[in-house]
This record gives sequence, C-alpha cells and structure tokens, in this order.
Amino acid sequence: MSPYEKLLLQNKSWVKDRLDLDPDYFKKLAKIQNPDFLWIGCSDSRVPANQITGTEPGEVFVHRNIANVVVLTDLNMLSVLSYAVEQLKVKHVVVCGHYGCGGVKAAISRGDFGLLNKWLTNIKDVYRLHADEINKIEDEQQKEDRLIELNVIEQVRNLKKTNIIQKAWKKDQLPTLHGWVYGLKDGILKDLCKILPGDDIDPIFSFKDV
Repeated sequence: MSPYEKLLLQNKSWVKDRLDLDPDYFKKLAKIQNPDFLWIGCSDSRVPANQITGTEPGEVFVHRNIANVVVLTDLNMLSVLSYAVEQLKVKHVVVCGHYGCGGVKAAISRGDFGLLNKWLTNIKDVYRLHADEINKIEDEQQKEDRLIELNVIEQVRNLKKTNIIQKAWKKDQLPTLHGWVYGLKDGILKDLCKILPGDDIDPIFSFKDV
C-alpha cells in the first residue's frame, strides 16, 4: 500500500469513528464556521494546531508558514488575518513557534538556501534587533532557543502594525494577541507574551484614520 493510499484509508476510518459518536457530526460542521482563534504557526509537520491544543475541526482558523513569520507584505497571511478578524470575528490571534525550528536554524547558520534566503531575512532582522542579548549567550542551543522565542514576540508585535488589527481594536476591542512556543521534546505550550486590544502602538506604525 502506498503512503497516499494509506492516508485515504485513514480518512475513512476517521469519518467512521466520528459518525459512530455523532451521526450528524459533519452536517453540523458544514453549516457554520465560528472559531474563536486564529493560529499563525510554523509549517513544520510536527506542530499541528488542533492536535497540540486538543481542539476540534471548526475551533481554530489556521495559517502556517516557515518559522511562523508575520510578514507585512505577505498577501497570503494578510488575507487570512483580514478574513479571520473582520469576517469571523476571532477573539484571539496566536503566533506559535516551536523549539527546534528549522527556519530559525537556517537563518542563524548564515548558509545559502537559495530562494529561502529572502524569507529568512525576516528572522535575521529579529536577530539584528536583539543581537546584544543573543550574542551574550554562550551555549549554542540556548542561543537558538532564545531567538525562536524572540522571533515569536516580534511577529506578535508585527500584528499591531497592520491596519487590520488597529481597525478591529478601535471597532470591536478584539482580538487579543498571543505569543506561544511549543516544545517538541515535551509537547508543552509556553506562553511568551499577550497584547490586549488598545495596547500602545509606536506612532510611526499607527494609522491616523482607522
């Protein structure tokens, strides 16, 4: 049996298990999407949003990219953010990184990764902003782990720079922004930061007319 055939069989088994518990499960799920959370996470296959948070389909709206970066010129991410905040009215936006992140490792290695170099520049900028702190750390693993944490925190701060979040804060006093990091070795989510609606925004990033 090929790997993709195995996935199709597992899907049928999953459907059967769901229907055994609730014959109307999929009918109810198809009618409405009303998640409280937008999850901006890493594309790493070991960090699936629903499984590690114990949530069901329909509870978390998800966007994933390499190293969970909030790039303010990324129309994909901005479209997801806009839909989640303006249409779905999510109450929370979570940026979740993870220890052992390959994107952060690549960025800190200074290697040439072709097209990926352009994306990794966003992480290198985080290093540049916090170089004094990071360079004081002698242990290489601790240095990497700290950059992973700082990357999450900076991406949460980037969310505040969008007119999407600023408009929502002014209109609805939502969403709250969160920064988490996931431990691959223990499965635990660590809460790094939380930004409440209306938090101070650097004037240069604050839109006058929102």
